[in-house]
Amino acid sequence: MFSKDANTSSLSSLNKPRSVAFQLILLFTLAAALLLACGLGVFYSIVAHHAFAEDNAVLADKVFALSADLRENGPEILGGEVTAHRAGQHTPYWIRILDLHGQIVAETAEMDRLISTRIFPAAQEPVEAIRTRKDYRTAGRLFSLVSFNEHSGGKTYTLQLAQDRSSDERVERNFALLSIAVLVGGVVASALIGIIVTRRGLRPLRKMTESLGRIGADQLKQRIGSTGWPRELQPLALAFDQMLEGLDDSFTRLSQFSADLAHELRTPIANMLGEAQVALTRDRTAAEYRETIESTVAECERLSRIVNNLLFVARVDAAREPIARKRFDARAAVEKITEFYQAVADDHHVTIICSGHAQIYADPDLFERAVGNLLDNALRFTAEHGSIRVALSKHNSDFEVTVSDDGSGIAAEHLPRVFDRFYRVESSRSSDGAGLGLALVKSIVELHGGSATIQSELNRGTIVVLRFPAPSGNH
Repeated sequence: MFSKDANTSSLSSLNKPRSVAFQLILLFTLAAALLLACGLGVFYSIVAHHAFAEDNAVLADKVFALSADLRENGPEILGGEVTAHRAGQHTPYWIRILDLHGQIVAETAEMDRLISTRIFPAAQEPVEAIRTRKDYRTAGRLFSLVSFNEHSGGKTYTLQLAQDRSSDERVERNFALLSIAVLVGGVVASALIGIIVTRRGLRPLRKMTESLGRIGADQLKQRIGSTGWPRELQPLALAFDQMLEGLDDSFTRLSQFSADLAHELRTPIANMLGEAQVALTRDRTAAEYRETIESTVAECERLSRIVNNLLFVARVDAAREPIARKRFDARAAVEKITEFYQAVADDHHVTIICSGHAQIYADPDLFERAVGNLLDNALRFTAEHGSIRVALSKHNSDFEVTVSDDGSGIAAEHLPRVFDRFYRVESSRSSDGAGLGLALVKSIVELHGGSATIQSELNRGTIVVLRFPAPSGNH
């Protein structure tokens, strides 16, 4: 059990996302460390190469100077320089002269103890000797060894020269340690600077988080504003304000929807309850009971229509309503709908006229429902001997259905809201008297990706245009 809990804890810690501040500090520190390491490495390489080249140049000068002295003056002239060494004194050059048989003619004091004759490379000409020098480390010192032959007084001598480079090596080592110290200090300083810069840079984000944290469900009208924030955060602030505006609108619409729904459901329920209570106050005849039951059935049908329409609109809003689109003859579908409403139109002495021909790509059932709602609304508010016109046409390859009447019309101030649910005015249009007819029509058209528009004028009539988009590709 302990092992399982420990594994779970370790996995959760691994899956926990790292903060933006940590990532910025880490990347900034790594970048600074890389730049410092590269810069110090290049600088160290230049210094070391320069010191090496300078030592080689000094060694070459010394070799040629000894060669010239030995050639012109013999080994005796070098005796003073060879033996000029005191105990405890730093000697930059250690010199040994050998005769043809390998016997030591002269050498720097204690040189045989540090460097034997066998350690030196084979003797060559002075130029070649410098190129084939040998590095040798002994007693904590570093020497560069060269060996060359020279002729003097008819004799051949071998001169062995050891250049002490220990001080240069110590300088290089100290410089390397200094570079490492500078690198470590630079990395620490970069991390501290990264922490300070990151905290200051993320301070506006923390302030924005605090501002958003103060906004609750009852404070959706507050806005954080896009001004006063850094340029990078202004689009985020604008997006948050737009989101708050949408939430505020949704909350307002939901509250209004709840109030309207309660009002619409209360009326038929109150009617049924009142009629039932009246019927039970005393004995009734069979005809009276039948009348009460018929009234109750009518109210139940009204409730059923409201609930069905609400469910349909809710499914459309949630994008869960399936659409069985296909191409069909819109004129035939419209004539079928007008035939259904012809009896009601004849009772009101209203003429329904169809015009236009077109093929539409849509859900046939939803199309008939939308056009049927528009005809039902038009029949409700068209006076006797009036007319209703249904026109089919194409506009920029899109399909349009235009339903117009010469009825009572709608005042201009109500037009922006006639497609809202439960919105009703004295002359508004609704398929069931609940203010859902036009909302349902708009939902059907938007479900197809189209649009619904309305134009109306009091006592002049109303025009509703439904636009269905053309199908993408060939179907």
